[in-house]
Amino acid sequence: MASLRSLATAAALFGHGVYAAVAPAKRAVPSLAQVINQKSFNVLPSVPTAEEYNASSAPWVPQNLTSAGLLDKPFHVYDDEFLDILGPNPTFTIIAQTPKDPIFHEAVVWYKPKDEVFFVQNAGNADAGTGLNKSAAIFKVSLKEVDAVKDSRNAVGKVTVTQIPSNPEIPNPNGATQYKGQLLYAAEGQGPKKAPALIILNPVAPYNTTVLLNNYFGRQFNSLNDITINPNNLDIYFTDPSYGESNNFRPAPGIIPQVYRYNDKTGAVTVAADGFVMPNGITFSPGGKYAYVTDTGIWRHGLELTNPSSIYRFTVQADGTFENRKTFAFVDTNIPDGVHTDSKGNVYAGVGDGVHVWNPSGKLLGKIYTGRTAANFQFVGGGRLIVAGETQLYYVTLAAEGNLVESQL
Repeated sequence: MASLRSLATAAALFGHGVYAAVAPAKRAVPSLAQVINQKSFNVLPSVPTAEEYNASSAPWVPQNLTSAGLLDKPFHVYDDEFLDILGPNPTFTIIAQTPKDPIFHEAVVWYKPKDEVFFVQNAGNADAGTGLNKSAAIFKVSLKEVDAVKDSRNAVGKVTVTQIPSNPEIPNPNGATQYKGQLLYAAEGQGPKKAPALIILNPVAPYNTTVLLNNYFGRQFNSLNDITINPNNLDIYFTDPSYGESNNFRPAPGIIPQVYRYNDKTGAVTVAADGFVMPNGITFSPGGKYAYVTDTGIWRHGLELTNPSSIYRFTVQADGTFENRKTFAFVDTNIPDGVHTDSKGNVYAGVGDGVHVWNPSGKLLGKIYTGRTAANFQFVGGGRLIVAGETQLYYVTLAAEGNLVESQL
Protein backbone atom coordinates (compact mmCIF):
# COMPACT_ATOMS: atom_id res chain seq x y z
CA MET A 1 0.00 0.00 0.00
CA ALA A 2 1.31 3.45 -0.88
CA SER A 3 2.19 5.85 1.92
CA LEU A 4 -0.37 8.51 2.86
CA ARG A 5 0.15 12.19 2.09
CA SER A 6 0.49 14.64 4.91
CA LEU A 7 -2.66 15.43 6.83
CA ALA A 8 -1.94 19.12 6.50
CA THR A 9 -1.96 18.90 2.70
CA ALA A 10 -5.25 17.05 2.72
CA ALA A 11 -6.84 19.59 5.01
CA ALA A 12 -5.68 22.50 2.87
CA LEU A 13 -7.57 21.17 -0.14
CA PHE A 14 -10.95 21.86 1.34
CA GLY A 15 -10.97 25.31 2.93
CA HIS A 16 -14.00 26.30 4.98
CA GLY A 17 -17.67 25.55 4.41
CA VAL A 18 -20.96 27.14 5.35
CA TYR A 19 -21.78 24.66 8.10
CA ALA A 20 -19.82 23.96 11.25
CA ALA A 21 -18.05 20.60 10.96
CA VAL A 22 -19.11 19.53 14.44
CA ALA A 23 -22.87 19.28 14.72
CA PRO A 24 -24.83 20.04 17.90
CA ALA A 25 -25.31 16.83 19.83
CA LYS A 26 -28.84 15.49 20.34
CA ARG A 27 -27.67 13.09 23.03
CA ALA A 28 -24.90 13.07 25.59
CA VAL A 29 -21.58 12.53 23.86
CA PRO A 30 -18.64 10.82 25.62
CA SER A 31 -15.60 12.97 26.35
CA LEU A 32 -13.47 11.18 23.72
CA ALA A 33 -16.13 11.50 21.01
CA GLN A 34 -17.23 14.25 18.65
CA VAL A 35 -20.24 14.53 16.38
CA ILE A 36 -19.37 15.12 12.73
CA ASN A 37 -21.87 17.25 10.79
CA GLN A 38 -22.13 15.67 7.36
CA LYS A 39 -23.96 18.73 6.02
CA SER A 40 -20.70 20.64 6.49
CA PHE A 41 -19.11 18.95 3.49
CA ASN A 42 -22.08 18.38 1.18
CA VAL A 43 -21.02 21.46 -0.79
CA LEU A 44 -17.35 22.42 -0.99
CA PRO A 45 -16.03 25.75 -2.28
CA SER A 46 -13.61 23.81 -4.48
CA VAL A 47 -13.62 20.08 -5.17
CA PRO A 48 -10.13 18.70 -5.89
CA THR A 49 -9.37 16.55 -8.91
CA ALA A 50 -8.70 12.83 -8.57
CA GLU A 51 -5.03 13.58 -9.10
CA GLU A 52 -5.08 15.99 -6.15
CA TYR A 53 -7.16 13.87 -3.78
CA ASN A 54 -7.96 10.15 -4.02
CA ALA A 55 -7.81 6.86 -2.16
CA SER A 56 -4.04 7.14 -1.66
CA SER A 57 -4.28 10.57 -0.04
CA ALA A 58 -4.13 11.39 3.64
CA PRO A 59 -7.32 10.95 5.68
CA TRP A 60 -9.73 13.73 4.92
CA VAL A 61 -10.15 16.53 7.46
CA PRO A 62 -13.60 18.21 7.35
CA GLN A 63 -13.76 22.01 7.33
CA ASN A 64 -13.20 23.82 10.61
CA LEU A 65 -11.47 20.75 12.06
CA THR A 66 -7.80 19.80 12.27
CA SER A 67 -5.96 16.52 12.13
CA ALA A 68 -4.90 17.05 15.74
CA GLY A 69 -8.50 17.65 16.74
CA LEU A 70 -9.65 14.48 15.04
CA LEU A 71 -7.02 12.48 16.93
CA ASP A 72 -7.75 14.20 20.24
CA LYS A 73 -11.34 12.90 20.19
CA PRO A 74 -10.97 9.70 18.16
CA PHE A 75 -14.57 8.47 18.26
CA HIS A 76 -16.33 10.25 15.39
CA VAL A 77 -20.11 10.11 15.51
CA TYR A 78 -21.78 10.26 12.08
CA ASP A 79 -25.13 8.95 13.33
CA ASP A 80 -26.69 8.78 16.80
CA GLU A 81 -26.75 4.97 16.58
CA PHE A 82 -22.98 5.07 17.09
CA LEU A 83 -23.51 6.39 20.62
CA ASP A 84 -25.13 3.07 21.55
CA ILE A 85 -22.04 1.28 20.28
CA LEU A 86 -19.69 3.55 22.20
CA GLY A 87 -21.55 3.61 25.50
CA PRO A 88 -21.00 6.38 28.07
CA ASN A 89 -17.23 5.98 28.53
CA PRO A 90 -15.29 4.44 25.64
CA THR A 91 -11.51 4.36 25.97
CA PHE A 92 -8.71 4.59 23.41
CA THR A 93 -5.09 3.73 24.23
CA ILE A 94 -1.91 3.39 22.19
CA ILE A 95 -0.33 0.32 23.81
CA ALA A 96 2.73 -0.34 21.63
CA GLN A 97 4.76 1.34 18.92
CA THR A 98 7.78 0.78 16.67
CA PRO A 99 9.83 3.41 14.81
CA LYS A 100 9.26 1.89 11.35
CA ASP A 101 8.75 -1.89 11.44
CA PRO A 102 5.03 -2.67 10.79
CA ILE A 103 4.70 -5.58 13.22
CA PHE A 104 1.08 -4.65 14.04
CA HIS A 105 -0.44 -5.55 10.69
CA GLU A 106 -2.96 -8.37 10.35
CA ALA A 107 -4.24 -11.69 11.71
CA VAL A 108 -5.42 -10.19 15.00
CA VAL A 109 -6.82 -13.16 16.90
CA TRP A 110 -7.81 -13.75 20.53
CA TYR A 111 -6.61 -16.86 22.36
CA LYS A 112 -9.25 -16.96 25.04
CA PRO A 113 -7.77 -19.59 27.47
CA LYS A 114 -4.77 -17.36 28.25
CA ASP A 115 -6.45 -14.03 27.37
CA GLU A 116 -3.75 -13.22 24.82
CA VAL A 117 -3.96 -11.53 21.44
CA PHE A 118 -1.80 -12.61 18.51
CA PHE A 119 -1.02 -10.53 15.39
CA VAL A 120 1.47 -10.57 12.53
CA GLN A 121 4.02 -8.41 10.78
CA ASN A 122 3.44 -6.94 7.31
CA ALA A 123 4.76 -9.30 4.60
CA GLY A 124 6.51 -7.66 1.66
CA ASN A 125 7.07 -4.37 3.45
CA ALA A 126 10.47 -2.72 2.91
CA ASP A 127 10.72 -1.48 6.50
CA ALA A 128 10.05 -5.00 7.77
CA GLY A 129 12.43 -6.66 5.33
CA THR A 130 9.87 -9.46 4.97
CA GLY A 131 8.43 -11.36 2.04
CA LEU A 132 10.71 -13.43 -0.18
CA ASN A 133 13.80 -13.87 2.00
CA LYS A 134 12.29 -13.53 5.47
CA SER A 135 8.82 -14.49 6.59
CA ALA A 136 6.58 -12.09 8.45
CA ALA A 137 6.69 -12.91 12.16
CA ILE A 138 3.93 -13.60 14.70
CA PHE A 139 3.68 -11.62 17.95
CA LYS A 140 1.40 -11.52 20.98
CA VAL A 141 0.40 -9.37 23.97
CA SER A 142 -1.27 -10.21 27.27
CA LEU A 143 -4.68 -8.62 27.77
CA LYS A 144 -4.04 -8.61 31.51
CA GLU A 145 -1.23 -6.11 30.91
CA VAL A 146 -3.33 -4.22 28.37
CA ASP A 147 -6.36 -3.89 30.67
CA ALA A 148 -4.15 -2.37 33.36
CA VAL A 149 -3.37 0.68 31.18
CA LYS A 150 -6.74 1.29 29.52
CA ASP A 151 -7.26 4.61 31.32
CA SER A 152 -4.13 6.08 29.67
CA ARG A 153 -4.16 7.56 26.19
CA ASN A 154 -0.54 6.52 25.63
CA ALA A 155 0.87 3.45 27.37
CA VAL A 156 3.78 2.71 25.05
CA GLY A 157 6.47 0.81 26.97
CA LYS A 158 4.07 -0.60 29.56
CA VAL A 159 2.88 -3.62 27.55
CA THR A 160 5.23 -6.44 26.57
CA VAL A 161 5.19 -7.49 22.90
CA THR A 162 6.49 -11.07 22.49
CA GLN A 163 7.56 -12.71 19.24
CA ILE A 164 6.30 -16.26 18.64
CA PRO A 165 8.66 -18.80 16.98
CA SER A 166 6.23 -21.00 14.98
CA ASN A 167 7.72 -24.42 14.20
CA PRO A 168 7.85 -25.22 11.32
CA GLU A 169 7.61 -21.54 10.45
CA ILE A 170 4.38 -20.29 8.90
CA PRO A 171 5.39 -18.64 5.58
CA ASN A 172 4.07 -15.07 5.69
CA PRO A 173 0.94 -15.46 7.83
CA ASN A 174 -1.75 -12.86 7.10
CA GLY A 175 -5.15 -13.99 8.44
CA ALA A 176 -6.13 -15.98 11.52
CA THR A 177 -9.09 -17.34 13.44
CA GLN A 178 -9.74 -19.46 16.51
CA TYR A 179 -10.03 -23.12 15.60
CA LYS A 180 -10.72 -26.09 17.89
CA GLY A 181 -8.77 -24.66 20.80
CA GLN A 182 -5.87 -23.57 18.59
CA LEU A 183 -5.26 -20.86 16.00
CA LEU A 184 -5.69 -21.32 12.26
CA TYR A 185 -3.64 -19.10 9.93
CA ALA A 186 -3.99 -18.19 6.28
CA ALA A 187 -0.39 -18.13 5.01
CA GLU A 188 0.46 -16.17 1.87
CA GLY A 189 3.40 -18.41 1.00
CA GLN A 190 6.99 -17.50 0.22
CA GLY A 191 8.50 -17.80 -3.24
CA PRO A 192 7.48 -20.54 -5.67
CA LYS A 193 8.21 -23.50 -3.39
CA LYS A 194 6.58 -22.53 -0.07
CA ALA A 195 2.97 -22.69 -1.17
CA PRO A 196 0.16 -20.70 0.44
CA ALA A 197 -1.66 -22.79 3.02
CA LEU A 198 -4.06 -23.02 5.94
CA ILE A 199 -1.85 -23.84 8.92
CA ILE A 200 -2.80 -24.68 12.52
CA LEU A 201 -0.68 -23.13 15.28
CA ASN A 202 -0.51 -24.46 18.81
CA PRO A 203 -0.74 -21.12 20.70
CA VAL A 204 1.48 -22.28 23.57
CA ALA A 205 5.12 -23.37 23.57
CA PRO A 206 6.61 -25.00 21.56
CA TYR A 207 4.25 -23.29 19.07
CA ASN A 208 4.24 -26.28 16.73
CA THR A 209 2.35 -26.04 13.45
CA THR A 210 0.36 -28.42 11.24
CA VAL A 211 -0.60 -27.82 7.61
CA LEU A 212 -4.36 -28.30 7.11
CA LEU A 213 -4.67 -27.44 3.39
CA ASN A 214 -2.17 -26.24 0.77
CA ASN A 215 -3.71 -26.74 -2.70
CA TYR A 216 -6.80 -26.72 -4.87
CA PHE A 217 -6.79 -30.09 -6.67
CA GLY A 218 -3.02 -29.95 -7.07
CA ARG A 219 -2.81 -26.24 -7.93
CA GLN A 220 -1.18 -23.65 -5.68
CA PHE A 221 -3.32 -20.86 -4.30
CA ASN A 222 -2.12 -17.31 -5.05
CA SER A 223 -1.50 -15.83 -1.57
CA LEU A 224 -4.13 -16.65 1.04
CA ASN A 225 -5.26 -13.58 2.94
CA ASP A 226 -8.11 -13.85 5.44
CA ILE A 227 -10.09 -16.62 7.05
CA THR A 228 -13.27 -17.18 9.07
CA ILE A 229 -15.64 -19.96 10.09
CA ASN A 230 -19.32 -20.30 9.23
CA PRO A 231 -21.14 -20.50 12.60
CA ASN A 232 -23.73 -22.92 11.19
CA ASN A 233 -21.90 -25.58 9.20
CA LEU A 234 -18.47 -24.88 10.75
CA ASP A 235 -16.83 -24.88 7.32
CA ILE A 236 -13.75 -22.68 6.87
CA TYR A 237 -14.06 -19.82 4.37
CA PHE A 238 -10.98 -17.98 3.12
CA THR A 239 -9.92 -15.42 0.52
CA ASP A 240 -7.15 -15.71 -2.07
CA PRO A 241 -6.02 -12.48 -3.77
CA SER A 242 -2.57 -12.09 -5.35
CA TYR A 243 -0.84 -9.69 -2.96
CA GLY A 244 2.16 -11.98 -2.73
CA GLU A 245 2.88 -11.25 -6.39
CA SER A 246 2.10 -7.54 -5.94
CA ASN A 247 4.65 -7.41 -3.11
CA ASN A 248 7.28 -9.45 -4.96
CA PHE A 249 7.40 -12.58 -2.83
CA ARG A 250 5.11 -14.90 -4.82
CA PRO A 251 4.96 -15.89 -8.49
CA ALA A 252 2.33 -14.53 -10.87
CA PRO A 253 -1.15 -15.84 -9.99
CA GLY A 254 -2.12 -19.14 -11.59
CA ILE A 255 -5.75 -19.15 -10.53
CA ILE A 256 -8.54 -16.57 -10.39
CA PRO A 257 -8.75 -14.55 -7.14
CA GLN A 258 -11.77 -15.88 -5.26
CA VAL A 259 -13.32 -17.04 -1.99
CA TYR A 260 -13.02 -20.71 -1.03
CA ARG A 261 -14.81 -23.00 1.37
CA TYR A 262 -13.19 -25.96 3.11
CA ASN A 263 -14.90 -28.80 4.96
CA ASP A 264 -12.29 -30.19 7.33
CA LYS A 265 -14.37 -33.32 7.97
CA THR A 266 -14.57 -34.50 4.36
CA GLY A 267 -11.62 -32.58 2.88
CA ALA A 268 -13.87 -30.98 0.25
CA VAL A 269 -12.64 -27.66 -1.18
CA THR A 270 -15.12 -25.61 -3.20
CA VAL A 271 -15.40 -22.07 -4.54
CA ALA A 272 -17.85 -19.90 -2.59
CA ALA A 273 -17.66 -16.74 -4.72
CA ASP A 274 -15.66 -15.08 -7.49
CA GLY A 275 -15.93 -11.84 -9.48
CA PHE A 276 -13.41 -9.95 -7.32
CA VAL A 277 -10.25 -8.07 -8.21
CA MET A 278 -8.61 -8.62 -4.82
CA PRO A 279 -10.86 -10.48 -2.31
CA ASN A 280 -9.50 -9.62 1.11
CA GLY A 281 -11.36 -9.58 4.45
CA ILE A 282 -14.19 -12.01 5.20
CA THR A 283 -16.64 -12.48 8.07
CA PHE A 284 -20.16 -13.63 8.92
CA SER A 285 -23.02 -11.84 10.61
CA PRO A 286 -24.33 -13.14 13.96
CA GLY A 287 -26.19 -16.35 13.20
CA GLY A 288 -24.48 -16.63 9.82
CA LYS A 289 -27.31 -15.21 7.68
CA TYR A 290 -24.92 -12.94 5.78
CA ALA A 291 -21.29 -13.06 4.70
CA TYR A 292 -19.21 -9.93 4.10
CA VAL A 293 -16.21 -9.86 1.77
CA THR A 294 -13.99 -6.86 1.10
CA ASP A 295 -12.47 -6.21 -2.33
CA THR A 296 -9.31 -4.10 -2.20
CA GLY A 297 -8.65 -4.16 -5.93
CA ILE A 298 -7.86 -0.45 -5.94
CA TRP A 299 -4.42 -1.59 -4.74
CA ARG A 300 -3.29 -4.32 -7.09
CA HIS A 301 -0.28 -3.34 -9.21
CA GLY A 302 0.01 0.09 -7.68
CA LEU A 303 -3.00 2.39 -7.47
CA GLU A 304 -5.89 1.61 -9.83
CA LEU A 305 -8.54 4.17 -8.89
CA THR A 306 -11.47 2.65 -10.76
CA ASN A 307 -11.13 -0.77 -9.14
CA PRO A 308 -13.19 -1.67 -6.06
CA SER A 309 -12.55 -0.39 -2.57
CA SER A 310 -15.74 -1.98 -1.36
CA ILE A 311 -17.50 -4.34 1.00
CA TYR A 312 -19.90 -6.86 -0.53
CA ARG A 313 -22.65 -8.72 1.30
CA PHE A 314 -23.91 -12.18 0.38
CA THR A 315 -26.91 -14.10 1.64
CA VAL A 316 -25.73 -17.43 3.04
CA GLN A 317 -28.02 -20.31 2.17
CA ALA A 318 -28.76 -23.24 4.48
CA ASP A 319 -26.27 -25.37 2.55
CA GLY A 320 -23.51 -22.77 3.06
CA THR A 321 -23.49 -21.39 -0.48
CA PHE A 322 -23.43 -17.65 -1.19
CA GLU A 323 -26.19 -15.86 -3.13
CA ASN A 324 -27.54 -12.33 -3.75
CA ARG A 325 -24.29 -10.38 -3.94
CA LYS A 326 -24.89 -6.76 -2.89
CA THR A 327 -22.62 -3.74 -2.61
CA PHE A 328 -22.74 -3.00 1.11
CA ALA A 329 -20.31 -0.05 1.34
CA PHE A 330 -17.66 1.86 -0.59
CA VAL A 331 -15.12 3.31 1.82
CA ASP A 332 -14.03 6.95 1.72
CA THR A 333 -10.46 6.44 2.93
CA ASN A 334 -8.12 4.01 1.17
CA ILE A 335 -9.40 0.41 1.35
CA PRO A 336 -11.55 -1.82 3.58
CA ASP A 337 -9.20 -4.57 4.72
CA GLY A 338 -10.18 -6.69 7.73
CA VAL A 339 -13.93 -6.90 8.43
CA HIS A 340 -15.86 -8.09 11.50
CA THR A 341 -19.34 -7.78 13.00
CA ASP A 342 -20.59 -7.15 16.50
CA SER A 343 -23.34 -9.04 18.33
CA LYS A 344 -26.01 -6.70 16.89
CA GLY A 345 -24.88 -7.22 13.30
CA ASN A 346 -23.12 -3.88 12.87
CA VAL A 347 -20.21 -4.13 10.43
CA TYR A 348 -16.68 -2.86 11.22
CA ALA A 349 -13.83 -2.56 8.70
CA GLY A 350 -10.19 -1.53 9.04
CA VAL A 351 -9.50 1.29 6.56
CA GLY A 352 -7.00 4.06 5.83
CA ASP A 353 -7.79 6.19 8.90
CA GLY A 354 -8.89 3.65 11.49
CA VAL A 355 -12.02 1.51 11.85
CA HIS A 356 -15.31 2.48 10.20
CA VAL A 357 -18.65 1.18 11.48
CA TRP A 358 -21.91 0.67 9.55
CA ASN A 359 -25.29 -0.61 10.70
CA PRO A 360 -26.68 -3.76 9.01
CA SER A 361 -28.33 -1.68 6.26
CA GLY A 362 -25.02 -0.07 5.27
CA LYS A 363 -25.43 3.33 6.94
CA LEU A 364 -22.14 4.79 8.19
CA LEU A 365 -22.50 5.24 11.94
CA GLY A 366 -19.06 6.37 12.99
CA LYS A 367 -15.31 5.99 12.94
CA ILE A 368 -12.68 4.92 15.45
CA TYR A 369 -10.05 7.33 14.19
CA THR A 370 -6.35 6.50 14.27
CA GLY A 371 -5.27 8.85 11.49
CA ARG A 372 -3.37 6.00 9.85
CA THR A 373 -4.03 2.66 8.20
CA ALA A 374 -5.63 0.05 10.44
CA ALA A 375 -5.45 -3.09 8.29
CA ASN A 376 -7.14 -5.29 10.86
CA PHE A 377 -8.56 -5.53 14.38
CA GLN A 378 -10.52 -7.93 16.53
CA PHE A 379 -13.04 -7.99 19.34
CA VAL A 380 -11.50 -9.77 22.32
CA GLY A 381 -14.43 -10.17 24.71
CA GLY A 382 -16.09 -7.83 27.19
CA GLY A 383 -16.39 -4.86 24.81
CA ARG A 384 -12.64 -4.89 24.17
CA LEU A 385 -11.09 -4.26 20.77
CA ILE A 386 -7.48 -4.55 19.61
CA VAL A 387 -6.68 -2.46 16.52
CA ALA A 388 -3.52 -3.04 14.47
CA GLY A 389 -2.13 0.17 12.97
CA GLU A 390 1.06 -1.08 11.30
CA THR A 391 3.59 0.68 13.58
CA GLN A 392 1.12 1.30 16.41
CA LEU A 393 -1.15 -1.05 18.37
CA TYR A 394 -4.34 0.30 19.96
CA TYR A 395 -6.69 -0.86 22.69
CA VAL A 396 -10.30 0.32 22.55
CA THR A 397 -13.17 -0.39 24.91
CA LEU A 398 -16.79 0.04 23.85
CA ALA A 399 -20.29 -0.87 24.95
CA ALA A 400 -20.63 -3.13 21.90
CA GLU A 401 -19.80 -6.81 22.14
CA GLY A 402 -18.08 -8.65 19.32
CA ASN A 403 -19.61 -11.47 17.31
CA LEU A 404 -17.31 -14.08 18.80
CA VAL A 405 -18.91 -17.30 17.60
CA GLU A 406 -15.41 -18.46 16.65
CA SER A 407 -14.44 -18.61 20.32
CA GLN A 408 -16.87 -21.49 20.77
CA LEU A 409 -15.30 -23.64 18.04
